[in-house]
Amino acid sequence: MKTKLVTKEGFKALEKELDQLWRIERPEVTKIVTWAAGLGDRSENADYQYNKRRLREIDRRVRYIRKLLDELKIVEYHPVQEGKIFFGAWVELENDEDQTLVFRIVGTEEIYRKDHYISIDSPMARACLQKQVNDEVLVNLPSGTKIWYVKSITYRQLDQI
Repeated sequence: MKTKLVTKEGFKALEKELDQLWRIERPEVTKIVTWAAGLGDRSENADYQYNKRRLREIDRRVRYIRKLLDELKIVEYHPVQEGKIFFGAWVELENDEDQTLVFRIVGTEEIYRKDHYISIDSPMARACLQKQVNDEVLVNLPSGTKIWYVKSITYRQLDQI
């Protein structure tokens, strides 16, 4: 089951996507569908078929986002989090082979099309929670257990990166 948490930035991004779909894309696609339907035979009309499909995709996504926004809980930074890994933290890990990982722990809905974002539900994020700098992080993966060390923890906004 997905954790229904989201950062404030993630919530705003979903609201922006909903607005874009509902106020801009849907009316444009609706106009094209209406125009294409007026041309006659819809079974061989590529404009009609493609845009009708796109309209269904938009409607499906709009319904999903609206429902999701009602269910999500926004988690904002609190000073008590400082020094430990919690939701919304940027984490830098290092292993014995000098490999480095940098990522932010966010909600499941925030990881798409974002570099260096991982879901709170991932094994890596779960293993990191409540760890501090220099702590050992044991990540159980199908390929075996991996050991990482916490190098840094920061809580910064997207525009501060």
